[in-house]
Amino acid sequence: MKVLITGSAGFIGSRLKNKLQHSYDIVTQIRGYSASETPQESSFLINIDRNSIWGDCLNGVDTVVHLAAVAHNSSNDINVIDEVNFEGTINLAKQSIVSGVKRFIYISSINVFGSRLNKPFDENTMFAPESASARSKVKAETELQSLASNSNLELVIIRPPLVYDFSAPGNFKKLIKLVNLTPVLPFGLCGNRLSFISLNNLLDFISICIEHPKAKNEVFCISDRHDISIKDLTDGIAEGLNKRLIQLPIPVCILKTLGIITGKSELIGQLIGDLQVDSSKATDLLDWTAPVTMAETFSKLTINH
Repeated sequence: MKVLITGSAGFIGSRLKNKLQHSYDIVTQIRGYSASETPQESSFLINIDRNSIWGDCLNGVDTVVHLAAVAHNSSNDINVIDEVNFEGTINLAKQSIVSGVKRFIYISSINVFGSRLNKPFDENTMFAPESASARSKVKAETELQSLASNSNLELVIIRPPLVYDFSAPGNFKKLIKLVNLTPVLPFGLCGNRLSFISLNNLLDFISICIEHPKAKNEVFCISDRHDISIKDLTDGIAEGLNKRLIQLPIPVCILKTLGIITGKSELIGQLIGDLQVDSSKATDLLDWTAPVTMAETFSKLTINH
């Protein structure tokens, strides 16, 4: 079976390529080569936009795993975000249909639901995106489902929460750095519940969705299925780094006030608020359980930092 991975030079894509290369004929899309790199025959240099011509990249491809996207607020230009995450995605899907691709796996985000909900997000939660990136993902999901319903393309949509790993970018990398730098954090009284998924668990789920017959035309909200507080998370990171960490018992209301004063309300809200994901559908329908625990992932922090 031939599998195309977009965004194969990224945090998730590079590891997915390594995981699948012994089981599948892998084709990859990247945005550019470094000066020291020699392009592989199976790698195609293609931008993700409305005008991209995929051509030979899709020849003989059975499954597309579409990871490439503008993420981590890397662009404040709404037009750029929309061009990549929406227009580029739909352009690729349309050409995939013409090329005879059987299955299209779209990696979306739990952020399509926003943050204002008092119960765990699941596949039936209404969209409420709060960022340009999340809104572009909603548009892409909606149009992809329309394309799939009018063609033979099998669509699988995966909505992960924050993906963590010792090599993770973005907010998790910042948390690792924070725990590394300071022996004291203010989360002693935080009892919030947060869902995450380790990179290894996400890769495992994607690999299952490549061939599993019951994944056809389904949407999955996934996580490790072990929700923790920001206190537990930072304690776990500290343990993985062999660092001693003191958690001060600062009331949550004071942390929120500090967020307002410093202009960091959104960041503080993400840290001390709730964001839970109900991933029971993945277990019930595909018999999937997360193979790696958070403690096992954190145990590698010392080796890599």
